[in-house]
Amino acid sequence: MLVYVKGFLKCGAPGVPFFYDKRKSLVTKTTCSFYILPSGPGDRVCFCNNLRYSSKSIEVMEKAFIDMGSKEDKADSPALSSYDDAMEALSTLISRRNRGDPSPTKGSRDKLEQVGTYLKILELEDKIKELKVIHVAGTKGKGSTCVFCEAILRNCGLKTGMFTSPHLIDVRERFRIEGLDISEEKFLQYFWECWKLLKEKAVDGLTMPPLFQFLTVLAFKIFVCEKVDVAVIEVGLGGKLDSTNVIQNPVVCGIASLGMDHMDILGNTLADIAFHKAGIFKPQIPAFTVPQLSEAMKVLQETANNLEVPLEVVAPLDLKRLDGVTLGLSGDHQLVNAGLAVSLSRCWLQRTGNWENILPNGSKETEIPVAFFRGLATARLHGRAQVVHDVVLDPQTSSGSMETPCGDLIFYLDGAHSPESMEACGRWFSTAVKGKKSLSTAVNGYRRHGDIGRDLNRVSKQILLFNCMEVRDPQVLLPKLVTTCASSGTHFSRALFVPSMSTYNKVISGKSAIPLDTRRKDLTWQFRLQRIWERSIQGTDAAVDHTLKPDGITALPPHDFLCGDAPHCGGPAGTPVNSSAVMPSLPLTINWLRDCVRRNPSLKLEVLVTGSLHLVGDVLRLLKR
Repeated sequence: MLVYVKGFLKCGAPGVPFFYDKRKSLVTKTTCSFYILPSGPGDRVCFCNNLRYSSKSIEVMEKAFIDMGSKEDKADSPALSSYDDAMEALSTLISRRNRGDPSPTKGSRDKLEQVGTYLKILELEDKIKELKVIHVAGTKGKGSTCVFCEAILRNCGLKTGMFTSPHLIDVRERFRIEGLDISEEKFLQYFWECWKLLKEKAVDGLTMPPLFQFLTVLAFKIFVCEKVDVAVIEVGLGGKLDSTNVIQNPVVCGIASLGMDHMDILGNTLADIAFHKAGIFKPQIPAFTVPQLSEAMKVLQETANNLEVPLEVVAPLDLKRLDGVTLGLSGDHQLVNAGLAVSLSRCWLQRTGNWENILPNGSKETEIPVAFFRGLATARLHGRAQVVHDVVLDPQTSSGSMETPCGDLIFYLDGAHSPESMEACGRWFSTAVKGKKSLSTAVNGYRRHGDIGRDLNRVSKQILLFNCMEVRDPQVLLPKLVTTCASSGTHFSRALFVPSMSTYNKVISGKSAIPLDTRRKDLTWQFRLQRIWERSIQGTDAAVDHTLKPDGITALPPHDFLCGDAPHCGGPAGTPVNSSAVMPSLPLTINWLRDCVRRNPSLKLEVLVTGSLHLVGDVLRLLKR
């Protein structure tokens, strides 16, 4: 068995990976192993137990799966109870049960004034003025831009802090210090300091802050106390009224690509959305953006002119300028984000007096420094164009050896949830499954010895694993994905629609037990997604199969559902109705997929997980079990 060992360059940048043989040390009861290259020294290779689907009821299966993870986690984490207490406390700050619900605090004290009050209580009001901030807004790409900026500046020798949202598995992902999620110990220290002070000062007219406001002031607390050289701050939603916009004197601002998203809050036109995004501009503070549609660019330019902001439009990074370096984040669209990050980082270094320390004497101002290349190549962001190779073992082999013939199960994860990002996701997935050289395949997955020969004899099938929030429009998202993939010659053999495990009104940690799925979970939304899918494939409304077991639970499809030779989704007309299925739960779906490749050694399943960052996070949580 190949086990990954991490190397590091100066400033904590990941170095060249290597592997060593640890075949004999495998736990004998392990039936499935999951490998993912770590993003920091605290990460490790994880082994996952897998329950093979049998004649047991779904309820017994899920309970066994959940109990197993719960026992393992509690044994590994002596501080779990304290951390769980923090998660419970955070959950009380969620004011809405669902994202579409109206906020009960709407119309009360101005949000930014309220955040300012919280900062004053924590004695951070003046201290955050000393933070040297890069502030980034945008519809898509703002998180990737922040990650590129952080990696670039960290490789320049600076102590970095980064605040992003949302998190996928654990809330600590939102707070990175020097490229790593904040430690549990430090998180708890800063969390309870903030919590107790705000709780003591909470009086009539000033309640505890809503979740995102609390996380924002917590980020400032962390960055001030950790004395970071640079704080890279991603806007949560919009810009003008976002909690992060209490920053009054950033070093530089950036606006990533704009598109139609969060219209229920930001407005129904691109101009309305651009107005909110441009709200992070500050008088005379330099700003950068990427090429935008004219309707959006006009608003950005007008806002910049009114505030005397020098606004520069940055072209996508030219591959020739990378000099053979491959970006750490995959997809052609990342060239746009990388170009923006290079300009933001260069401006930050120049305005803070650090640029001359980075650029060697005699170098041209337009050259990209070596430290920038290292940052661009080592940037990591889970759940965006991420490839995970799930190694499925035969449960009948007592040694846990991988020599037993077994199919391949590869997950392609991307949290795309807007029309623009769905199109980018489709292009990336099509490129990745065609076997073109991609850093995500080299970094986030690995290839076992002998795989290349076996791959030649395997039948590859592309599977869609999808869910989206009900505030999204699947009638736009699903056809966009199908047509984008089909235009590149990629067609889905099957589509699976699943309910998410995570809930909007509860914060859980990566070490929390997997929440027990409701036995009779409402799958109305998933059946609607299936109807939209079949309509987009066949062009007509198709009857879908609401297959129920006697206990009222939706049944799993037979294992040969994925192995048949039915026409591809998105292919010729006449595709059968059973090209898709609604699955009863996500844990059972993962186990079912594993069983499918275990039963058919010639099968290679390439599963695209998309539509929701919540879904992507849930899948990663299950795989890391």
